[in-house]
Amino acid sequence: MTLQTKAHLGLLSTNLFFAANYSIIKYFTSNSYGGPFGINIIRIGVSVILFWILFLFKSSDEKKPAITKNLKANIPSFLLCAFAGLAVNQMLFIKGLSLTSSISASLLTLITPILITIIAAIILKESLSIAKIFGLTLAVTGAIILIRSKEIIAKGENAFLGDMLIICSAVAYTFYFITVKPLMSKYSTIDVMRWVFTFGFFMILPLCVHEFSQIRWQIFNLKDYFLLFMVVVPGTFLAYVFNAYGIKILSASVAGAYIYSQPVFAVAIAMIFLKEQLNLEKILAATLIMAGVYLSNLGLKSNRQLKD
Repeated sequence: MTLQTKAHLGLLSTNLFFAANYSIIKYFTSNSYGGPFGINIIRIGVSVILFWILFLFKSSDEKKPAITKNLKANIPSFLLCAFAGLAVNQMLFIKGLSLTSSISASLLTLITPILITIIAAIILKESLSIAKIFGLTLAVTGAIILIRSKEIIAKGENAFLGDMLIICSAVAYTFYFITVKPLMSKYSTIDVMRWVFTFGFFMILPLCVHEFSQIRWQIFNLKDYFLLFMVVVPGTFLAYVFNAYGIKILSASVAGAYIYSQPVFAVAIAMIFLKEQLNLEKILAATLIMAGVYLSNLGLKSNRQLKD
């Protein structure tokens, strides 16, 4: 299996985990287990611990370059990634999700690939081919079909505010995508994520402490702890690792294009757990979205052979 194939599988897994997060996080906030910021500090805090545990298992020779390799010079970049990718993106996202529906939130993230492709073309000089433009167009068309589906646009309280917060979080995530790419050429994926999460944790800590203290642990049962585990480990820790790996091996715009798969996964999860019916409209939308992801990947050129 080539590195490119692994990167594509990683990006697909990332968006499956993120799609599951919509429903699980909504479950916690809607049933008064705790506020969105309280849930968020658990996700980030446990992920920080896991990243540093991985670091402790490295050999001494591996640790030294991870700590000293131009780290001081790149601290501003790490801080910017932490601010955009965690402090702003995650705080706005989880608050917005608590106010709107989970599928509405997943659909609104579809503006991210468009922003990533445009900004990547300007800043990173990535090519904007006809195939990529056509692929994005197909994916947007599929998203519109989903958005127009009356079955999946149920709104929660303060849905407009929630939708606006989700859109703002997508803009912040776009800048994270662009900023983290150069760091991937200097450090390993795990090293980058460790520092981004560490800096991000201290940025959001003052905003999350109060809601964390109000989490109703006494009403948690075994299923609730399992769902919390799914949000923290696959849904945050592994999702960010796989996503960063995909950005490192492939382009930022390709990684962004995979976000189009999130609504497909979100609808599938709703069908399984909420017993929604599969209809022709959803099949057509899913087909267009996946075709858009495929076409956006065509014509990509690599400067080196990516093999095991």
